[in-house]
Amino acid sequence: MMYLMFGLMVVLLILSFPMMVPLVLAPLVTVAVYYPKIDAVTMAQQILGGVRPMSLVAVPMFIFAADIISSGQAARRLTDLVLCFLGHIKGGLAITTAAACTAFGAVSGSCQATVVAIGGPMRPRLIEDGYGEGFSTALLINAAGIALLIPPSIGMIIYGVVTGSSVGEMFIAGIGPGFLVFMLFSLYCYYDAWRRKIPIHPKSSWKERGQALKKAVMALGFPIIILGGIYTGLTSPTEASAIAVFYAFVVEVVIYRNLKLKDIYRIALSTGLVTGVVFILLAMGAVFSWVVGFARIPDQILPSILGEAPSMVSLLVVISIAYLIACMFVDSIVAIMILSPIFHPKVIALGIDPVLVGILVTMQVAIGAVTPPFGCNIFTAMAIYKQPYGSAVSKVWGFLFLYVVSVALIIAFPQIALFLRDMAFSK
Repeated sequence: MMYLMFGLMVVLLILSFPMMVPLVLAPLVTVAVYYPKIDAVTMAQQILGGVRPMSLVAVPMFIFAADIISSGQAARRLTDLVLCFLGHIKGGLAITTAAACTAFGAVSGSCQATVVAIGGPMRPRLIEDGYGEGFSTALLINAAGIALLIPPSIGMIIYGVVTGSSVGEMFIAGIGPGFLVFMLFSLYCYYDAWRRKIPIHPKSSWKERGQALKKAVMALGFPIIILGGIYTGLTSPTEASAIAVFYAFVVEVVIYRNLKLKDIYRIALSTGLVTGVVFILLAMGAVFSWVVGFARIPDQILPSILGEAPSMVSLLVVISIAYLIACMFVDSIVAIMILSPIFHPKVIALGIDPVLVGILVTMQVAIGAVTPPFGCNIFTAMAIYKQPYGSAVSKVWGFLFLYVVSVALIIAFPQIALFLRDMAFSK
């Protein structure tokens, strides 16, 4: 049965069917062949159940907020602020770029939006300073992946819905890993600038820093609203997403006055299109997840991979590798929908904290977004920067190595991800 379902998925993908087709057709055919007594009503209920959780309301809200601010001035103001504080150190412009991507990730939660919003003002500066097109693009592609680790993160929401894990806890737990990746990237940028003798920028005065802070203070309100509300228990992630949309509207339309109401209408249409794709994949993936659990497929797959008595470390390593490979070739939502029902029961059985696993899965989503051959950040950069594929991926390997180091450190020292969560949600 397992071979029929996965084999049919592969065949349909090879035949170039949209991902939603093999995601739903393979389990339906499997059920019809092996479980003919299961009626169509049950399967329809599973499809509807995939988009029923109230926490999914946060998905279109965060996408909408990200679209508004990526079309406005928040990204440039954040970049100018960080540059005032970091531009004078060795590799300062590259470190500023990584820091701006991290900060914008706390505003948008979208790696593609970060590539566009931060890459626009920063990439020409990086090239002018002597970093080169390859390194500049690689830095932006990889640093934008930090946006998936710093809340709000759509990947965390999807994983939380599929596995029943706490989205709020994962939001807080993502801060440590996001900061870890940023620090490793900063050290790499410092070393690269020192090796290539790239000149530094003049140090900004405190007056200039104060002016930059004044201009960016409204943009800095996004992470305070989202994380502060969840941390204090005043808002749920869903409520925080609605507040984020309202705040984005006020900042970009009323205060900055960079967008008009007609722009909001255009942005809303774009958000609706993206949301429709996401929810279709979720609905179709719910059927797949249910069939995987009903047929006890994890019991057929995992013993041969992990043995009869796997350790926590071995399971986390296998999970990381499996999600990484999947995210390199298919959409991260699809990877989460397919693999989570397979691994989550074993995670619970071994007593592993599901929030830790959720963070590791989100790490693989981030790495998959920047990894050849099909990383979405790569193709976004190619389209925006008009750069050929070979040039876009030529310098990504050093950053990818640091991502892998980050994953290894989190597996070895889980408190990197969990210490803030434990502080925020201690009982």
